[in-house]
Order: sequence, then structure tokens, then C-alpha cells
Amino acid sequence: MGLRIYNTLKRGVEEFTPLNDGHVKMYVCGMTVYDYCHLGHARSMIAFDIVQRWLKASGYGVTYVRNITDIDDKIIRRAVENKESIRALTDRMIGALHEDSIALGIQAPTVEPRATDYIPQMLSMIDTLKEKGLAYQTKSGDVNFAVRKFHGYGKLSGKSLDELHAGERVAVLDDKDDPLDFVLWKSAKPEEPEEVKWVSHYGAGRPGWHIECSAMSLAELGMPIDIHGGGADLQFPHHENEIAQSEGASTEYLVRDLNEGSKSTGTPQLAKFWMHNGFINVDNEKMSKSLGNFFTIRDVLKLYDAETVRFFVVRSHYRSPLNYSNVHLDDAKGALKRLYTALSLVLTPVDTHASEHSKIGSTIDWSNPYAARFKCAMDEDFATPEAVSVLFELAGEVNRSQSAELAILLKSLGGVLGLLQRNPREFLQSDAGVQEGDLSAQEIQALIDARALAKHNKDFAAADKIRADLAAKHIILKDSPQGTQWERG
Repeated sequence: MGLRIYNTLKRGVEEFTPLNDGHVKMYVCGMTVYDYCHLGHARSMIAFDIVQRWLKASGYGVTYVRNITDIDDKIIRRAVENKESIRALTDRMIGALHEDSIALGIQAPTVEPRATDYIPQMLSMIDTLKEKGLAYQTKSGDVNFAVRKFHGYGKLSGKSLDELHAGERVAVLDDKDDPLDFVLWKSAKPEEPEEVKWVSHYGAGRPGWHIECSAMSLAELGMPIDIHGGGADLQFPHHENEIAQSEGASTEYLVRDLNEGSKSTGTPQLAKFWMHNGFINVDNEKMSKSLGNFFTIRDVLKLYDAETVRFFVVRSHYRSPLNYSNVHLDDAKGALKRLYTALSLVLTPVDTHASEHSKIGSTIDWSNPYAARFKCAMDEDFATPEAVSVLFELAGEVNRSQSAELAILLKSLGGVLGLLQRNPREFLQSDAGVQEGDLSAQEIQALIDARALAKHNKDFAAADKIRADLAAKHIILKDSPQGTQWERG
């Protein structure tokens, strides 16, 4: 049996077959760049990095598009607060996003479009929607999408129009025909910076958020695509609105006649599979900037090694909620250390180098029982917790057998998850999270050298004291015929 993926659209796990043999087109909603990325953003980036990696390891070519929203109300407010231009703010935050992504071992998407580079495509799509009667311009100059005229609205969220309308507060309809309608083009306001006012035949203004992703996805991947993804909070209304815009603007779509009932709509489809990753929670609440309970990626990386943070995310299933705490990260740190310790006891520098820089999964013998079980786990909706459990079983066998072949397999399988690719000693001696007053690597090595000299001079009391002092600072020494190795406890 091949890869199976939970499809939000169908509310169940389905066998995955790409629309085009051997190649997968995937679009994931990226970040709105008005501030540093938090750990919730990291969760989404890592989740779809794993998807991309496993698709490649399974032999597929992948075109992965992850957009950047660089025009938005929050961006405008932040730039005004900072007294800087929109472009200066977004360029700075995009640079920080890339730094965080690299630190976490996230492979770059194939294409990373910025919304402001696709304004003409957005306006063209709005024109099509307006021509088909699915959009209208208001007295204020805004252009809205007419939700009730789109047949099938609610199919992703599973909500009917009546349910959605009942959940709406009583709306002031001065600028909307219906409370459910959403904006496609925002008319410029006098107080807004000039750089967010684009010229159009609807008047000066800027795009609404939802139309951005529809236009970028269509421009870069066409329609339909294999996978569309993002955080669970985007399922409604963002992804629901993307479907309405993209499918409504397609040439196959026939507008619903409200007087005569539903006409044939053809079979336009934005995406075959919809994937949504779960939240990271703090005290059982979603981590978000609006709630003020978020931790930026770079703040967390001051306390923990980046691979530890990635492992913390990977060992939970992408669809499940994930609770953040220092206790959980400390546990992840200890667990990852056990895997690296198994490698450190077996792999030589030559072995380590030989297993690096190869195409993901290309050197793995999938008939090996451990590899086969790893593959079975990943093929069942990217079940990383089960895949990680296979890594620990394999590490146990490496410890027992001291087999370099199995150690290389462990490293290669870890690489599919973006893990275990560093020199084991480098990880075990990492300074990440070292607090003020802790010993540096240079200080530790100096004490090890002093201990070796004391032993040479048969001053065993001094040698034992150095070992005890290091142990008190959570530095573990391991003596062998090749010399003394150390690691942080």
C-alpha cells in the first residue's frame, strides 16, 4: 500500500495519487511578515517540510510553493508604529524568517512568492469574478465576493450558509450585500501610506488577504493542484474563501442562478487534498500573537539547540495539538541525545561524511525491517511519532551490535525527518542553551587536559576531583583507548 493522507475536504484518510505521474504540486500558506516568527509558525513550516521530504524520499518530484504575505493591515500598522516603510519592515522580517528556517533545518520551498509581486494577477481574477456576477463593488469602492452566489461554499469547513449566517453577529450592511461576503479589493483610505495604494480601475487600493493566495497559487502552479496546506486556523475562512475565489473564477464554473436553482457547475477543483497542521498550545490555549502567549523561534533558540526544537515538533503527529513547555523541550533534548549517543559510539568521521549530502532516501535499503517499518509509518499520513519510535529501536540495536551499517541506516532515516545529520560529537558538545556561568567547550577541554596530566603524574586524587567538578556542572566524561570524550548532561 502506498501513501495515504488525511484529506480535510473529505474528512478522512485517502490514498494519494498525484494528478501528474511522478510529480506533486503543493501550495502552503506562509507567513504574514510584520513580526518575528513564533513557534506556531515553526510547527507549520516543519510539518510541510516533512511532507516535502517524504514525497521526495518516495521518488516524487515536488514543486512546493509557500507564499509570503507582505501587505496586510497588521503590516501597515507596524510600519507606521516603527516609522519605517512597508518594504523596509517586510524585507527585515523576511530575512529573519529565512534565518529561523535555516536554523531549524527547513528546506527552502521551490518558489516563495511575495503577494505584492502579484497585484496584476489579483486584479485579473477580481475582474473575472465580477464579470461572472460573483463579485460587486460597493459605494465605498471596496470589491466584495458574493458568497451566496457561489455554489458549494462551506464544503471545506463542513458548514452550511445558514449555519454560518446564524453564527454571524448582526452586521451593518452599508458596504455588504450579505454579512458573509468578504473583501477582494480594499479601497484606499486617506491616512494610509502611499506605498500601499495600487492604481486600478476600481480606484486606488490594495488586495484583500484571501485573493492573494488564490492568485499566487494559480500563477505558480495552475489548477488543480495536488496538495494545499496550512495551519488549522486557516481552514475557515481563509481556505474556504480561496476555494470560492479560485473555483469561481475558473472557466468551467457556471454561476448559480438563485432564482432557478443550481445549474451544472462542471468540475473545477482548486486542490485534490487539503492538509492542516494542529496548533501549538500554551496552557491549553493556541499560541498566537493576538493572545500574547507566543514565544518567537529565536527566543526559544537562545535556550535550546535548534535540532532539539525540531525534534520536539517532529515527534508529535502534524495534525495533533502540541503543548509547549520547557519540560517537554528538556525531554526532547534528552531523547535526541540518546540517538546521537548511539551514533557517536559507532560512526567514524569517515562513516559520518559518507552518509551526508546524499539525496533524501536515495541510499536507504527499504527492504531492511527497520526501514520498512519506518516507511509504513510515514506512508500512513506522515505518522512521525511511529517513525521516531523506529529510530529508537534501531538505536538500541546499534548500541547492542555496534554495527556501522545500522548506524548509517539510523542516520539516513533520521535525515528523512531532517534529524541526525550533524557530527554526533558536535551535537553532544553543543553550546546551545548554555547559561551564564556554564563552562565553554574550550574551558572543558582545558580541564580534561589537566586531568590527563594529573593521571600521567599519578596524582589520581587531583584527576578524580576534576572529574567530580565537571560532573557537578553536568559535564560527562567517557574514557576510552582513543582518549577522553565529553558531552553535556
